[in-house]
Amino acid sequence: MSTSPEATFDRNYARHLQHLTLKGLQPKTIEAYSRAIRRIGERFDHQIDALSEQQLLDYFTELVASHSWSSVKLDLYGLKFYYEHVLRRPWAMPGLIKPPRSQRLPDIATVDETQRIITRTRVLSYRVFFFTLYSLGLRLGEGLRLQVGDIDGARGRVHIRDAKGNQDRLVPLPQATHQLLRRFWQVHRNPVLLFPSRHDGLKGAATATTPMDPGGVQTTLHRVVEACGLTVIAVAAAPDDERRCGLGSGG
Repeated sequence: MSTSPEATFDRNYARHLQHLTLKGLQPKTIEAYSRAIRRIGERFDHQIDALSEQQLLDYFTELVASHSWSSVKLDLYGLKFYYEHVLRRPWAMPGLIKPPRSQRLPDIATVDETQRIITRTRVLSYRVFFFTLYSLGLRLGEGLRLQVGDIDGARGRVHIRDAKGNQDRLVPLPQATHQLLRRFWQVHRNPVLLFPSRHDGLKGAATATTPMDPGGVQTTLHRVVEACGLTVIAVAAAPDDERRCGLGSGG
């Protein structure tokens, strides 16, 4: 009795997920690579284990017309991963996709502009969070994942976990940032998270098990930037002598 294409696809898709998990990839990468297989599976009626060169050319040509280059690349990497780890076959078209190169420099906020952004942020948790990102030079996700135990005041450093490339790193901890984080922790007193979820208010922050919502953080930052009359999309890391900003309580 022959196996249906859908059953074969489902079985191989499950193996795909297992390999993605066992390779220690980031959750966003796992979702992107698994989405790639679901999408190409839908396009070819779940029969993707013996695609021809022309089928791949047609598929990625259609994808380029409807999706960003970032999405196209992720779909390609996801399919290559599937071929390598599930089908155990080498990828036969290494030069299939070559996105155009573009080097656009973001608008970077000056020190004064960054201080304006932080000062104009009324909600205390967001204000402290923006200052922390600025003073430590962190990415959004790195800041949200900060835990109480990552702050080493005695050695003046912060342990950044699961940074880009699944690598940990240590960054210097300015005294002003350390003092601010200590005062902020005394407000919510969550035993694990430095920036706990604001979903249930201050009382809920003490027992929250998830950090602040990244969407809420980004929305707030965009609103504050607009309120300041700025168009910046990135904030430069603070030099050592500029890591101070007057942040009051409240909000």
